[in-house]
Amino acid sequence: MMMQAVLSNPSHPEYGVATIPFPIPRDQYAHCMDLLEALEIGDAVKADCKVEKVDSFYTVLKRVEMRTVNVEELNYLAKRLDSFDTGEAAQFQAMAHKLELFELKDLINLTLCCQQATVITDFSDLDAVGRDHYMNLHGGCAKTEELDALDGEETARRLIESGSGTITPYGVGYDNGMRLEQIYDGRFFPCYYYEPNAITVAVSSKTEPEDTEHITWLYLPMVQEEIDRALLRGGITDPADVRLRLEDSQLPNEVDVLLDMEYETLSDLNELAEATVGLSNADMEKLGAVVTLAEPKSAAQIKNLAESLDLFDFAPGAHSPAEYGKYMIRQSGYFEYDENLDAFYDYEKYGTEHMNAEDGMFTDRGYIAYKGYISMEEVMNGGQSNHMVLGVLSR
Repeated sequence: MMMQAVLSNPSHPEYGVATIPFPIPRDQYAHCMDLLEALEIGDAVKADCKVEKVDSFYTVLKRVEMRTVNVEELNYLAKRLDSFDTGEAAQFQAMAHKLELFELKDLINLTLCCQQATVITDFSDLDAVGRDHYMNLHGGCAKTEELDALDGEETARRLIESGSGTITPYGVGYDNGMRLEQIYDGRFFPCYYYEPNAITVAVSSKTEPEDTEHITWLYLPMVQEEIDRALLRGGITDPADVRLRLEDSQLPNEVDVLLDMEYETLSDLNELAEATVGLSNADMEKLGAVVTLAEPKSAAQIKNLAESLDLFDFAPGAHSPAEYGKYMIRQSGYFEYDENLDAFYDYEKYGTEHMNAEDGMFTDRGYIAYKGYISMEEVMNGGQSNHMVLGVLSR
């Protein structure tokens, strides 16, 4: 929890207050919205929450107390600030104080540019101050040879002697020509990866041009209420009006190329993300091979496969009968391998015989075989008996 805010209904203080953690944890989102709804506040778009109190490391946010804000803007701002290191926190607070910013829209936009500023909180190491200042002027990156040749102390002295600094409770701030650009327009939040997710989808209205900047970003999996509210902020109320674009994915490439976003639904994509977000790297590799074997046609079918990986045997890196036989005998766990007898194993023969009794194939990731009782088609369509397994594989 980066901060905690006590919110009330500015029109009906007698309704009481709700204490909400920010950023709102995914598993608490629906509950927090229920708390706000009980107070008749928490609109997805309007600013209707009066901030009674803010408890946060970012003391500059005290300035939003007694102001009426939008809860989604406050949540997005908290996500941005939660990722800041100590230096960025000083930059944000000092520049918010220097520029006298109070509106959440401005504070959000400040998180997107405050890294350009230099804030001196400790004058005891001028060399470090100078190096930090040089990095700030160059977008946070510089060549090693540049830093080696830099006289950090002299750079810091020139900055201090320029007299352009502003004393704030958070250090002496130098804006370095920073401009508060309106990247956030007050409605559509800029794309920002706050926590790991499986699928990132760009959502826009079909009434907008395809290259529109009016994009609602969804980081799946998400709770349904959060999806609904995000779409509402984007002005999308009709499912038929939705245009989807796959922006990013942590799923195997075999999955990505099968997803036809023109025909997929957000519900199916969200369920797929939910089914895969906790998979290990090994299971992701296996899923890529499973998809190649099963040839699913939709996110819903891929989701069912992801939930049924135990119905498949996978030999990663095996691309020949001999490699498959070696994997089965040495690594599968089905046999007690004795390295002293290695010269007597006929890996190719064993691999070939095993493959002849299976419904499998070689893929770019290795050998994959189905061992379920019902057909793979039934598994992909959500067959309930798909956890029955046979020794001889069927399709």
